[in-house]
Amino acid sequence: MSSKQIYLIRHGETELNRQNIIQGSGVDAQLNEKGHRQAQAFFAHYQHIAFAKVYTSKLIRTIQSVQGFLDLGIPHETHAGLNEISWGRKEGHKVTPENDELYFEMLRQWRSGNVDVAIEGGESPLTVAARQKPVLELILSRPDEETILICMHGRAMRILLCQLLKIDLKDMDRFEHENLCLYKLHYQNGHFEIELSNNNQHLAGI
Repeated sequence: MSSKQIYLIRHGETELNRQNIIQGSGVDAQLNEKGHRQAQAFFAHYQHIAFAKVYTSKLIRTIQSVQGFLDLGIPHETHAGLNEISWGRKEGHKVTPENDELYFEMLRQWRSGNVDVAIEGGESPLTVAARQKPVLELILSRPDEETILICMHGRAMRILLCQLLKIDLKDMDRFEHENLCLYKLHYQNGHFEIELSNNNQHLAGI
C-alpha cells in the first residue's frame, strides 16, 4: 500500500447524546433531527470526494450519518469491530460528574495505563482494540481503495486512532471529538499522519 486517505468521522447527534446518556454498543439509537442536519451538511461539503468504499459500524446511527454517500451507490461495508465500546451496566444511564463517579473513575484508570480494565459487563480499551484489529487489517489490505470514509463512535474512534498512529491507548483522550467531526489521515512511507483533527467546519450554521 503506497498511499491511502482515510476520512474518519463520528456519527451525528442522537437524542441520547443530547441528554448526555451513555449509549455504547448495546444501545442502537437513531440520529435526532440535528444529527440528520449534521449528516446532510457533511455530505454537502464532501460529496465531491471520490470515496472507493464507506465503512461503518453495525449501529444505525453510523449508517444514517453517511446515507447521502450510500445513496450515490458507493460500496458500503458494516463491521461489528467498529462498534462503540460496551459500557456494560452503565449503558442507558445519564452521566454527570455529580452522580456517576464510577464512569469517571474508569476514565482515570485508563489514563493511568490500566487499559485492560472494564466496567462490569462492558469492554476494556484493549478488548476494543483487539476486535478492531482484523477490520483495520482488512481495510489496509485493499490498496485499490485509495480514499475511504469510515463512520464510527467517539471512544472507539479514539482507540482506532491510537492504532493507526501507534500511540499508547492510555493517551487516547488526546483525540477530542464532537458529533460529526472529521479526522482526515494520510498514509505515506509506512505511517499515518493527521491532516485534519476534530474538524467541524462543515457544520457551520448547524
